[in-house]
Amino acid sequence: MVCLNAGAKSLDQLTDDDITACTKELAESPSLTATIRGHNTARVFGLHHACYQLRVCHQLPRIARQPAATIEEMLTAGIPQPEIRQVALRYLALVATTLRHSTVALRADSLIVFGEYLAAHHPQVVRLSQLTRTHLEGFLTYNHRRPWRGRVARDQPVAASVSKRTVVDLRAFFDDLAVWGWTERPSALLLHPGDIPRLDRPLPRALAPDHDRDLMAAVAELRDPFARHGLTILRGTGLRLGELLDLELDCLLDFASHGSWLKVPLGKLATERTVPLDEVTLAALDGWTAQRGPQRALPHPRHGQPTDFLFLERGRRLSPYRLRQGLADAASAAGLQGRDGDALHVTPHQLRHTYGTTLINGGMSLQALMSLLGHVTAEMTLRYASLASPTVRAAYDQAMNKARSRLTLPIAPVGKAIVPDRVQWLRAEMLKTRVAHGYCSRNLVAEACSYANICEQCDNFTTSTEFVPALQAQLADVTELHEDAQARGWNTEVARHARVITSITRHLDRLAHTASSTSTT
Repeated sequence: MVCLNAGAKSLDQLTDDDITACTKELAESPSLTATIRGHNTARVFGLHHACYQLRVCHQLPRIARQPAATIEEMLTAGIPQPEIRQVALRYLALVATTLRHSTVALRADSLIVFGEYLAAHHPQVVRLSQLTRTHLEGFLTYNHRRPWRGRVARDQPVAASVSKRTVVDLRAFFDDLAVWGWTERPSALLLHPGDIPRLDRPLPRALAPDHDRDLMAAVAELRDPFARHGLTILRGTGLRLGELLDLELDCLLDFASHGSWLKVPLGKLATERTVPLDEVTLAALDGWTAQRGPQRALPHPRHGQPTDFLFLERGRRLSPYRLRQGLADAASAAGLQGRDGDALHVTPHQLRHTYGTTLINGGMSLQALMSLLGHVTAEMTLRYASLASPTVRAAYDQAMNKARSRLTLPIAPVGKAIVPDRVQWLRAEMLKTRVAHGYCSRNLVAEACSYANICEQCDNFTTSTEFVPALQAQLADVTELHEDAQARGWNTEVARHARVITSITRHLDRLAHTASSTSTT
């Protein structure tokens, strides 16, 4: 139909203008019902997309949508005070030179909220110079419990993060006007640092180890290849969802001495980074690339340049919906349940939290984790340090060991010794030290004691032949401990026991030499 409408052209002769003209005639045809017109328009759109992939056409087809409102249109509709609106427009045009468009739009929304509040509660205020602290105190109270607005309007208070953002944006607006010396600025300081609400700081919602294991086993069995490979890559790299969908075909980097790495494109914080890959994640990337097939480059939404995105299917970019649906299917297949007994709700971002939590629990430094997660401030990464700090654990165990040492020994059952015998002590899962008057034991997390057997190794230590049996017994114990530490792989213990063996052997050799000399004389 399109070829006939274009003048009996063949498929490879069609142009973008031919398809656009056909779409226009469909929209204007008086003989078509709305349903038939919609079906035919969708078919022509699909044809246009296929022609673009076949390189017959050269313009990527776009779904006709009403363009988003400009900043000026937003302020015109939202701020009823003309003089305040003009100052806001001038201010936003200036900050747009350093901020992203999305950030400017959020700041404009905050100014609109303030303008709507003034119109409803203080209609006499039409200029910023009329504002007083009383006006702002009323706004802070209103903003704390105000309902949602716009397309998400509902009879519920806005989230605490939204309320805080509004105060932060408004304070930045007033501060900038004061610093720049604008004559339209308020006459006094209206907002203070203490006016900014403090948000809760919950720990990252990582999956429990058993849930993580069962969920990823179920992900490996998903039928949807995008969900199967995409979720595996998310779990193995800690990417944000948007960063995953923005990956390009040349994202893999191979180094002879450092293995394979993934180049993460500019994302939420406008930074690039590289992430090392394990075998499972690398196999997922190779599996998706093998079945992806040839796809034509699409314009990048950030800069408009043709880009070979990794996650394309039938010439179109894939959406997060299939990943979320695949995650829900995997959680159901794994039998994961929440507190209410229903299937556990897991989000893609929890895989990122699980990735970071696993690494910090494994002993990774905060600096390295900050680099892998793409954080720009250490404060963002410190949340993971609160989950499991080896330093805090060691200090806790040390304090608890001291506290336990002050406790009295419990009364032993009849016929059993209070102190464990030598065999039980030697077989215990703890670091061991033989001292003259008993035994010392330390938890593995505390490492070897730097003061253990210090007397036997001191140059001022003096002994005599009457202590030879005690030294021989201690040498036998330390030798057995040395062999036990070697078998367990406790290298610091092996080195410490070796020094004690050398010292005691030297003392015994000296005593033996002294005894033989005395008997000879």
